[in-house]
Amino acid sequence: MNDLELRITVRDWLGILLIGILFSGFLSLLGYYLLNLSTLHGALFGVTLGFFITLYSLIFISAMNRYLLPRIGKVWWNTIAVFFSFLSGFLGTLSTHTLVKTTPLVTIELFHLHPFQSSSIIGGLTYLMGVLIYRLVKTRNEKEHIDTLFVQSRVRSLETQLNPHFLYNALNSLAELIHQDPNKAEAAVLKISTFLRNTMGENPLIPLRDELQNVHDYIDLENIRFGGRIAIAVDTEDKAKSILIPKFSIQLLCENAIKHGFNTASHDFNITIQITYKESLHIRVSNNGRPIGNTVFGIGLSNLQERLSHLCNGQLIIESLNPPTYRIEQKECHENTDR
Repeated sequence: MNDLELRITVRDWLGILLIGILFSGFLSLLGYYLLNLSTLHGALFGVTLGFFITLYSLIFISAMNRYLLPRIGKVWWNTIAVFFSFLSGFLGTLSTHTLVKTTPLVTIELFHLHPFQSSSIIGGLTYLMGVLIYRLVKTRNEKEHIDTLFVQSRVRSLETQLNPHFLYNALNSLAELIHQDPNKAEAAVLKISTFLRNTMGENPLIPLRDELQNVHDYIDLENIRFGGRIAIAVDTEDKAKSILIPKFSIQLLCENAIKHGFNTASHDFNITIQITYKESLHIRVSNNGRPIGNTVFGIGLSNLQERLSHLCNGQLIIESLNPPTYRIEQKECHENTDR
């Protein structure tokens, strides 16, 4: 067993409790019916039995997984698991027998005359049920782990597409500046270096305030190329600045706006970013440039849409064609996607 095998959630235990009560209740009901005893008493006895067995299982297995198994060799794990599973059934049956003796409930004669023998039999059945539940939980945990690894791998793959995409555009701009203005070219190199140093961390999610700083650095870099003709205005709530968002998300929308909306022969280019947060985060990025002519997402926007979906259960929406406006909607983000 590894960590995946030792991980049992509260939801798992609630399911185990339900299964235990239904299973023991049904068997007890059947036994009482075959022996011509009160089926109501049989149902109550079975529910009580299932509750106590699950209670002892919760106590023993939780303590075993947390404190005992991680500290001993794996060769002993199965033996210890067998013992505690049996003990849960044994003590659960004895506790039920002791409690029922103080009530008017009628019990099967075997339980009344031979409590230890009947407890041992049910302890064995509890072990067999425990093996089945363990296999189901382990399979579920392994599937979730594989799904998480796949999503993490996919997100890293998407991020590796972004850095070359940005560098390609930045180096093209730099090539133009080398001939036009060597001093601006030198400043651009330093800006590119600063921008990449701030954005090349491994975390796919960063605080909103850091993403906005990256956006300002990016606009400064582009203004070296366009002579300061790009202006950016940001309207955001302070409480939203610490919220995690996918890296390059707003920057990519600004880059897309400049690429498709900026007419260098006309007026200055204004980008407006509005950020609101209630139950979810809403980020609007609009500009005063050319209307959106193609509503099919290209590589960059498709990349952003997929990262929003994987990491934040979010989406990218075209809110308006003219003025060009994109909206990001996202819920709480999780790097491991175990939401």
